[in-house]
Amino acid sequence: MSYKKATHVLPQDLLLKVQEYVDGEFLYIPRVENNKKGWGETTSIRQELQERNRHIYADYLAGIDMETLAKKYYLSLKSIQRIIGQLRNND
Repeated sequence: MSYKKATHVLPQDLLLKVQEYVDGEFLYIPRVENNKKGWGETTSIRQELQERNRHIYADYLAGIDMETLAKKYYLSLKSIQRIIGQLRNND
């Protein structure tokens, strides 16, 4: 999310009307329902997490135990179990 100056994007009469309600404060304007983006849609984090999870599963298949994987990837044991379970079900 980025900030834009209201004086650069709103007509003067609309800006004056908004200032009647919120003067000199930050105002969040939510997206229109059809324009909403899913989590991670605008960054590469989804792909990065999928790649990390594939590495975790490959390490698990290579014989590394879950506690060691949790320490290696700085995740909880429960998270490692969930990731392995999901990828096991996809095979």
